[in-house]
Amino acid sequence: MEITPRCVVALTWTLKDTLGEELDQLDEPVEFFVGGKDLLAKIEEALQGHAAGDRVDLHLEPEDAFGDYDEQLVFLEPRSVFPAELTEGLTFEGLPPGATSQDAPGDKIYVVTEIYPEHVVLDGNHPLAGIALRLHLKVEGVREPTEEEAERQSAGTGFFRVEGRA
Repeated sequence: MEITPRCVVALTWTLKDTLGEELDQLDEPVEFFVGGKDLLAKIEEALQGHAAGDRVDLHLEPEDAFGDYDEQLVFLEPRSVFPAELTEGLTFEGLPPGATSQDAPGDKIYVVTEIYPEHVVLDGNHPLAGIALRLHLKVEGVREPTEEEAERQSAGTGFFRVEGRA
């Protein structure tokens, strides 16, 4: 079966930056719904017409992947609004209660990037924002979606989910 819109594709991959540094390696296949919310548009476009066993190599500029890095999505918040046990890399869906940044989008996932005695730095950018990517995909399988997958336009998992993207 060839990949077409509204099918489920199982992929493995190696993801690198343009300097060749490996960012992610997936050896076990993950399923994605093609034509829905699971994959970036450029990945879906490149996969069209391919079948199980095919390999696809892509170069994605930031605007085709996770967008440019936006300094307006970095916020300083009082240390007092965070739990006592706080570590860099911890994520929050939206800002924590008591946050002072009125202009911060509430639908972002914020990562704690720095912790100071009086404040905490939160970054609402996707971790791969601003980075050009090299993606080496292998199509492990292609199938028709279940009724539930077709209805929600998602296979339910996915590294390349695009929800919440600006």
